[in-house]
Amino acid sequence: MPDVLTLREAASWLRLSERSLYDLARQRRVPAAQVGGKWLFPRAMLAGWLATQAATPGQGPRAAPPAILAGSHDPLLDWAVRQSGCGLALLGGGSLEGLEALARGEAMVAAMHLIDPDTGAFNEPAARAGLAGGGAVGIAWAVRDQGLILPPGNPLGLGAIADLARPGLAVIGRQPRAGSHALLLHLLSEAGLRLDQVGFLAAPAMAEDEVAAAVAEGRASAGFGIRAEAAARGLAFVPLLRERFDLVMDRRDYFEPPVQALLAFARGPAFAARAARMGGYDITATGGIAFTL
Repeated sequence: MPDVLTLREAASWLRLSERSLYDLARQRRVPAAQVGGKWLFPRAMLAGWLATQAATPGQGPRAAPPAILAGSHDPLLDWAVRQSGCGLALLGGGSLEGLEALARGEAMVAAMHLIDPDTGAFNEPAARAGLAGGGAVGIAWAVRDQGLILPPGNPLGLGAIADLARPGLAVIGRQPRAGSHALLLHLLSEAGLRLDQVGFLAAPAMAEDEVAAAVAEGRASAGFGIRAEAAARGLAFVPLLRERFDLVMDRRDYFEPPVQALLAFARGPAFAARAARMGGYDITATGGIAFTL
């Protein structure tokens, strides 16, 4: 059987009528692509979709989660959700809160960038620990540059994570359940520093853009965040590492229209152009499978 099936071949293989499969394809409920006016179906993805439709023995039907994308903030993701018209509602709060919302069935997708301090791996260890029973998939969104966000020209000459512990330095931090906070804690630990050795402002930033805003407005001398937000405000940036930002969801929800619409948009030229303009993103693997549980 070929890797790509026609409507007739796919309907025969699934034992559905061609009309039923056509309706599913038009509603974006099965993996399919319309090329030259014809519907084509990747056989491997179709097999995966079929497997996810089977109920787990001994369990009742799963309640469909709301079309909510919860978790970490990413400006490229926020823009793509709006521009794609995918219908996902954004619910911030940080990577850990997004993962917990996904586990409770309160979100369809969790956006996360959580490092495992023991292995240095991103997202899979946290998802494996937080999503009991497996059945989830991590879809690569982007690789992002993380580092120090500083005033234009970097007047204090900061160049390493240890510089954040300089006496008298005002640093804007993130909320404790954010992926950036966990990553900063990891880097400080590797440098032999404790969190209480850094002079953080009393109120943390709740999103990436708030870190850059605090530096741009002079409320902080430094922050830890992504290159794209520094560039958006004309700030200096010292890269420290590259992180993987993933979208985690139940395997069945990968095939739902909101997710498919977002990922289809992310394969287009407008998305690539936006990522290039923002800077600090590698979207080579966007839409690919990062891990499965």
